Amino acid sequence: MWSGPRSLSTALMYSFAQRADTHVIDEPFYAAYLKLTGLDHPMRDAVLESQPTDPARVAADCLAPAPLPARLPVVYQKHMVHHMVPGVPLNWMRQVTNVFLIRHPARIIASYAAKRENPETDDLGIVATGALHDRLVAQGEAPVVVAAEDIRAAPEATLRALCAALGLDWDPAMLSWPAGPRPEDGVWAAHWYGSIHRSTGFQSAEGPLPDTPDALRPVLDAALPVWERLNEKRLRP
Repeated sequence: MWSGPRSLSTALMYSFAQRADTHVIDEPFYAAYLKLTGLDHPMRDAVLESQPTDPARVAADCLAPAPLPARLPVVYQKHMVHHMVPGVPLNWMRQVTNVFLIRHPARIIASYAAKRENPETDDLGIVATGALHDRLVAQGEAPVVVAAEDIRAAPEATLRALCAALGLDWDPAMLSWPAGPRPEDGVWAAHWYGSIHRSTGFQSAEGPLPDTPDALRPVLDAALPVWERLNEKRLRP
């Protein structure tokens, strides 16, 4: 499951974690990404200590079955598109089923603006999502695209359609989860997952698109054509 930030990715991971047949992995390339880029993210040292930092090893791990003793048949991986920087292998993607989770860029920008952050186009993850999607299509793949807005507006119908597209049986347990930290959380959850830890299910449908500040219009304008192209291919609940 590929997405940019602030796109319902953690909630969707929690949803799949409720399935009895599914093992969940949270952002396995995060530590490798930090090591390759040298970026100073919150809890950087803890993240680096919690995961392998060799991207080739991480890629190999992504192709491994669920760990014993459960050895569950489905392995769900939450990935951030911006973690796929130069030096991170991509060929392993052809050996898994890829899904792209998208959200309208105006909503992502509004999420940043609520915290008085000023994102650039790359921060939204939409252009990187489009590039990964197009790479797979050029290789003959047909990745699934699902919209965060559809999940919030009609969670059961959208998740049923997603499961059908993936060849999975529908499991109603996917519609809710217990509040609080989850065993599948990455170590960074203590910093980033406060709001999702207070939730027990998907939030209600979002309202009209928020206005984008004039200063961030260029960011929206750069991301919007890529989002529109992906949105045309999205799974319809």
